[in-house]
Amino acid sequence: MSKFIDWLRARCASKRGPLAVLAVGVLVGFGIIGSTSAVLVMTSTEEFCASACHEMSYNYDEYKGSIHDINRGGVRATCVDCHLPSTGMPLYFRKINAARDLWGHFVTGSLNTPEKFEAKRYEMAVRVWKYMKESDSRECKACHTMESIDQEKATEKSKRRHQKGKDENMACIDCHYAIAHKEPEGGPGPQELDFK
Repeated sequence: MSKFIDWLRARCASKRGPLAVLAVGVLVGFGIIGSTSAVLVMTSTEEFCASACHEMSYNYDEYKGSIHDINRGGVRATCVDCHLPSTGMPLYFRKINAARDLWGHFVTGSLNTPEKFEAKRYEMAVRVWKYMKESDSRECKACHTMESIDQEKATEKSKRRHQKGKDENMACIDCHYAIAHKEPEGGPGPQELDFK
C-alpha cells in the first residue's frame, strides 16, 4: 500500500499527475459500478432465490403451483417480480435491506430449519406487508392495474371490492395476501394492522 501512495505522490508532483489520478479514479469507479451491477443482476433471478439459501426453498415450494406460478393467462410472476422493485433507488435500498437475510443465514442461523422458519413466518410476513403498504403495492402494480381489469369478466363482487379499495386508498396487500405463500398464523392480517 505504501508503494502505491508513493507512486501517487510522485505522479501528482508531475504535470501529468492529476490526470493519472483522475484516470485511476475513473477506472476504480467503473470497476465498482460494474461489480455492483453484476451482483444485482446475478442475485435478481428466480434461480438464485430458489437455490442460494435453503430458507428460501421453503417459500419457493409454496410458490410452485400457486396462481402466480401457473394460471390460465400463462404469465408467471417470479420471486423477483413480487419482492423487488424493478429499477432505481428502491431496488438498491431493497437489496441493501437483504443484508438482514444474509445475517440470519450466515451468522445467527435463525431460519436454517423448517421449524425456525415457521416460528418466524408471521414476523417476516408483517415486514413484507408493511413494505408493500408503504410502497403502495408498487411491485403488484407493475403487472396489475385497475384499468386492466376486464369489466366483462369481473364479477359484481369483484367490481365492488376493487372500487372500495380504490375509494379507500387501500393497498393491494390489504386483501390479496397469502396468494403465493401460506397465510401465517400468529396475528391479524395486513388489513387489520396499523403500520404507522
